[in-house]
Amino acid sequence: MKLLAIDTATERCSVALYEDGEITERSADTPRGHADLVLPMIESVLAEKHLLLNQLNGIAYGRGPGGFTGVRIAIGVVQGLAFGARLPTVGISNLAAVAQQVASTDDRIWVCMDARMGEVYWGVFDCDASGLVREVAPEQVAAPDRVLLQVEGFATITTLAGTGFGAYPQLCTPFPKTRQFPSALPRAREIALLGVSELQHGGGRSARDAQPVYLRNQVVTVQKK
Repeated sequence: MKLLAIDTATERCSVALYEDGEITERSADTPRGHADLVLPMIESVLAEKHLLLNQLNGIAYGRGPGGFTGVRIAIGVVQGLAFGARLPTVGISNLAAVAQQVASTDDRIWVCMDARMGEVYWGVFDCDASGLVREVAPEQVAAPDRVLLQVEGFATITTLAGTGFGAYPQLCTPFPKTRQFPSALPRAREIALLGVSELQHGGGRSARDAQPVYLRNQVVTVQKK
């Protein structure tokens, strides 16, 4: 299996190439410029492994939630590449990618990412015997206090991960004994791992079906004069 994965949904721009269990990756943390970085990263990993796009089995991408502009960059790049090379695409949750980054077998991971505007994106994931995470609560966006009321109903949360915990430390208070990763950002490496599994189980979609997931209806804030 050969799969390209890209993610531009947050301040991390990253690309990973999965080839039969081996991953080659490029990454840069920067608040902007993802559109200029992502294509050279793709060219770099393909050149390193002496592969062409049409030799791949598919392309996976971080489909959000995340920044509006960043998510759109990923969708545009994936659609362009996949159309040209006639490859299937797989959209992977950015929250799931964060969960996968810190997961161990039997973990229950609460992922909480800073969504700005006084809100967080959040979801809860379990890690099964395969080592891959699966969603156990629908992804949502809400104010931190409201999220906390809902998450306290989940038993045996073992791990907290994501920038939401750095932005709103009060979210950690009910879980003092859990592992905590308050600066975790999604990476293309985990999107590749989850994308391979999706593709192997028939989850590939055409390039035209590559779609973002924002969670928030209001994705642009207009300042009043």
